[in-house]
Amino acid sequence: MPATSKKIHQRRILRARRLALSPEAQRLASRRLAAMLAGLPLFRTCRRIACYMPADGEIDPTPVMERIWRMRKTCYLPVLSRLSHDRLWFAPVAPGTELAANRYGILEPVVPARDLVRAQELDLILLPLVGFDARGNRLGMGGGFYDKSLEFLRHRRLWKKPHVLGLAHDFQKVGALIADPWDVPLQAVVTDVAVYTAKGG
Repeated sequence: MPATSKKIHQRRILRARRLALSPEAQRLASRRLAAMLAGLPLFRTCRRIACYMPADGEIDPTPVMERIWRMRKTCYLPVLSRLSHDRLWFAPVAPGTELAANRYGILEPVVPARDLVRAQELDLILLPLVGFDARGNRLGMGGGFYDKSLEFLRHRRLWKKPHVLGLAHDFQKVGALIADPWDVPLQAVVTDVAVYTAKGG
C-alpha cells in the first residue's frame, strides 16, 4: 500500500475508534491523562503551556488546563492565523475566556491580536494526534498546522523550547509510521495509561 494511502487508512480507523468511545470513557481517560502528565517533572517546571480544544474524539485536555491554572501557570490555546493560513499562534486563556469556532469548527480564544504569541515563546506545547509510534512520529489530521508552526525546530540542532508532547488515548499507538521530511517528531506522548518517550528522539 502506498504511504499516502496507508496514512489515510490509519487515520480513518483510529478516528473511528476515538469517536466510538462513550462520554464516560472519554471523561475517565481525560482524568487519567491529567494525572499522568502531572507526574512529569517537565510539566511541573514549565510555566507557559499550550493545550488545545478537543475535536473529533481527541482526548480532552480540560483537566490538564485546570491543573495549569491551579498551579498558577499560564495556559494557551492555538489560534489560526488570519494572515498566514497554515500557521498557528497561541492565545493566553483563563476560566471564562470567550471562545468561538474557527473555520474548521474548532473553538479558539477571542482575544486581541496583541495578546497572541508564537510557538517559540512557549515552554511546552501539548498537541493532539490521530496516531503515534515509538520514535515520536505523529499522524495528524492532515492539515499540517503544527508541523508548519514548529518547523523552526527542525532547523536547530540544539533547542530548549518549546518542548513538544503529544496527548492521546493509549490505543492510538501504532507500528512504525512513515515520516515525511517536514514532520516535527514529538519528544514523548502521554496517554491515559503511560508516558512513551520517543526512541531516538
